[in-house]
Amino acid sequence: MYFSLRASAARVIPSARRLSLTNFNRVYSVLSRRKHNRVCVAVLYQALDPPLIGGVRKPKKPGGYQDSGADIAFSLSNSTAVDVITPGPVPGPAEDAGWCFPDTEEGILQAVDKGATHLWANTILFASHPLQTSRILEKYQDTIQVVGQGPLVVEKYDDKQYVNDLLRQLGNFTMPRAWYVHARGDVASQIVDIPYPIVAKPIRGRGSQGVKVCHGPAELTIHAQTLLSSSSSIILEEFLEGEEITITVMPPTESRPRYWSLPVVTRFNHDRGVAPYNGVVAVTTNSRAISESELDQSYQQVIVECEEAAKALGVAAPIRIDARRLKDSKQSKFALFDVNMKPNMTGPGRLGRDDQASLTLIAASALGWDYQELLRRILDTSHLLRDLRALRPRQAS
Repeated sequence: MYFSLRASAARVIPSARRLSLTNFNRVYSVLSRRKHNRVCVAVLYQALDPPLIGGVRKPKKPGGYQDSGADIAFSLSNSTAVDVITPGPVPGPAEDAGWCFPDTEEGILQAVDKGATHLWANTILFASHPLQTSRILEKYQDTIQVVGQGPLVVEKYDDKQYVNDLLRQLGNFTMPRAWYVHARGDVASQIVDIPYPIVAKPIRGRGSQGVKVCHGPAELTIHAQTLLSSSSSIILEEFLEGEEITITVMPPTESRPRYWSLPVVTRFNHDRGVAPYNGVVAVTTNSRAISESELDQSYQQVIVECEEAAKALGVAAPIRIDARRLKDSKQSKFALFDVNMKPNMTGPGRLGRDDQASLTLIAASALGWDYQELLRRILDTSHLLRDLRALRPRQAS
């Protein structure tokens, strides 16, 4: 694991011109920030289309995560510990656009030229991403810190089939049974003897989009054909009947040199067996943190498994792992079914965003952290660009 130098506390600044909004911090020049080694954050959003990888393309999010990027930038800009820069004049709190830089080579270099010391990669990374491949960025890789995973790691671990099979091979994790359907063959012949109900989902999905519980061959065939129209393969996964939870695992830092988890968050009010996509139903309406008095042996076991999974994968930034009980019983064990390399990071603060706490923030709130404190803690997990570029995914045997 590669550790970054801890970001020393500094004052936070959103842009290079004075703002009229009184709740924003005053603006300092780039020269002043660099002279005093000020921590200056630029948030990146998804402007690049994810590439086709093994016949599968992860869908691009409409807006490219500019909503959560704006939440991050706005919240940090009101802190006294970090400076925040924007591409141009600081937009209003109600606007998504204008708070973040595009994750193109040009956008990243613009952020660096404006004085960014830290790049918050609120985007989908992959092996050919500029953060990994840009020759121009090489001269900054020993000075620029990045919040996020290594691009080579993300490309491999965004493949849910690869990650789940890897955890199964390691043998220390409770996992659901799984099967795979390929576009090159007849669907009907590939689903013989599949147990129902069964969960059909994309290999490189985003949230719960495309995830469906199918109750018979006809329903499964139709949904599988829909998914395979834009992908070479899909996953069929054993339907887990019981309670669904999610656990955010934090990576090691200099002050806490081990993987550790935020409080467990339980999910409820599912739609036909699937937690609804957070872009449609705010997670604040269907999720809550589990209290310490509720933590029985089954919760303790899944916490350990999630922390061990993060350690086995060697992740460099927070991840979120979803799990469900095998059976609809409090005595049933939890099985890990989805490792999310880029947890959603929305939060309140901007106009109209009061109900937009992410699952990770719901967990952090149980520790007494507000959104700004959560972001500060995540900022402490940043790594030098050189170190992230050097990270490699764990290979399956």
